[in-house]
Amino acid sequence: MAIKTTTNYGYIEFTDDVIANLAGIATMECYGVVGMASKRATDGLWELLKRENLSKGVKIITSGNEVSIELYIIVEYGTKISVIANNIIQKVKYTIEGLTGIDVSKVTVFVQGIRV
Repeated sequence: MAIKTTTNYGYIEFTDDVIANLAGIATMECYGVVGMASKRATDGLWELLKRENLSKGVKIITSGNEVSIELYIIVEYGTKISVIANNIIQKVKYTIEGLTGIDVSKVTVFVQGIRV
């Protein structure tokens, strides 16, 4: 589902894929994140996504003019997960609201694995 933003010159429509890509890029810029995770349906394992598929580790839920974001990540061993999650939440919210003007109601971070 797309979210429309109206300006003086017309309107802008943001699809879920655009928002998911922005959230994925913002997440990968945070310290301690090894990558985004995607579940393979065949064996139920979580796999590390490449840079081109970051949006597969992001779930976008739209309601009205607000968006809720769920992120599935893999973190680096030896880092404090709560600090990483807080950084991701702040960075993603700031990036989406700053670049698109869409209100972010909630950002949820799911840690799917740890890599050395």
